[in-house]
Amino acid sequence: MLGAVAVFATQGAQAVDFKAGDWNVALGGIVNAYYTQVSCSGDAVGGLALGGKALGCGGENNRTTIGNGLLPNGLVTSASSKQGDYDVKALIGIYNATATDSAISANSGVDVRQAYFTFGNAEMGTVKLGRDNGIFGAGAIFGDMTLIGAGAPVQATQRGRVTLGHIGAGYSYVGYYGQIAWSAPKNASGIGFDAALVSPVADTPIVAAPVYSSKTSPQVQAQISYAADGFKGWLGAKSQKFSATAPGVRDFTMSGVEVGASYQAGPVGVLANFQGGKGLGILSDADQGDTKSKAYFVQATYKPTDKVKVGLSYGISRNDDNTIGTGGLKSNANLTCGLYYSLTGAITLVGEIGQTRSKGFAGGEGKLNGSSLGGIIFF
Repeated sequence: MLGAVAVFATQGAQAVDFKAGDWNVALGGIVNAYYTQVSCSGDAVGGLALGGKALGCGGENNRTTIGNGLLPNGLVTSASSKQGDYDVKALIGIYNATATDSAISANSGVDVRQAYFTFGNAEMGTVKLGRDNGIFGAGAIFGDMTLIGAGAPVQATQRGRVTLGHIGAGYSYVGYYGQIAWSAPKNASGIGFDAALVSPVADTPIVAAPVYSSKTSPQVQAQISYAADGFKGWLGAKSQKFSATAPGVRDFTMSGVEVGASYQAGPVGVLANFQGGKGLGILSDADQGDTKSKAYFVQATYKPTDKVKVGLSYGISRNDDNTIGTGGLKSNANLTCGLYYSLTGAITLVGEIGQTRSKGFAGGEGKLNGSSLGGIIFF
C-alpha cells in the first residue's frame, strides 16, 4: 500500500501512537512551505504548456509564491488491529494548501485524498477498499527526489494547491481514486503483484471544457514488481473507456504501460521510468483526449554525508501527434538540481533550481526558470 504511508516511511517520520481497546491508533502529518521565484520567456505554445507564461508564471512575466511544494500539508490518522485471522487497518488523510490569492478569505479547501480500509493475511494477501492513490505512476512520483521539494514550480497550480515536481514533464499524475484493490502475499523471491478496479473518471483538461465522461466500465490498473538488495523494478498498465459528450468526438479506450527501476547502493541512488500509451494525458487521465504520448524520467542522487543529499533529475513528456486535444503542445521537459539537508530527523531543508521548457508543434518554445527554498516536516 502506497500514498502517505509510503512517504512517511521514506522520511522516517514517527507518528504519535496510542492504544484504544483492540486498536493501535496513529496520528501523523506533513507541513511544508517553499519560497518560489519564477520568470517566463519565449513563445505562447498553447495546450498544457507548463513552461509557458500562462501556466508557468500564472499570466505574468515574473512571480513569487510562498506555498506548498509537491506535497500538500496533511493530517493522517490510521488505526490497525488483529481481528480473528485478519490484519485490519483503516486510514484517513486530510490535506490543505498553504498559498492563496487572498489574505482575508477562509483557506477552507480540504482535499481528502485518502480514506480506505484494508484486511488480509500472509496467505490471502491484502484487500483495500476506499480512496487512495493509483498503482500506475506510483514508482516514479514516490521515488522522485522533488517529492519533498517543489520540482517544477508552476504558479497556476502552486497557488491554492501544490507544485508539480515532474508531473507533466516526466510522468503523468498517479491520481487518487475510489477503488477495490488487491496486493498479493509477500513473496520470498521479492516478486509482488498489485491490481485494482478503479472508479472511472472523466477527463479534466485545464485549458478547455471536458469532452469525455465515464459510464459503466471501471478503470483497471495492475503492476508486477520485484525488490531485492537495494533494487526495485516495476511493470504496470492501466486502461479505461471514455465516452464522448461533444459532437464530432469519438469514444476511445485509454491504454498505457509503464516500466521503471531504481537502485540504491550506499550513498548513490538512481531511478529511471517510462510511460507510454493513448489517453494518458499530460497531467492526468485523458486531459488531451485520445492523444498518444510518451514520458521519460531519470534521476541520480548522492549523499556525501548522512545529513546532506544532492540530486539531478530530468523528465520529458512528449505528444506523438498534433491532435485537437494537445492544443498545439508537443512536449514539456524539466531539469531540476536539488540540495536536501536533514536538519533533524523530522525536518528537511530544501533548495532547488530548475528550468521547464515547453515546445509546440508549430515550432514555438516557452521557458520557465524557477528556484525554490524552504522546508518540510514529517511528524
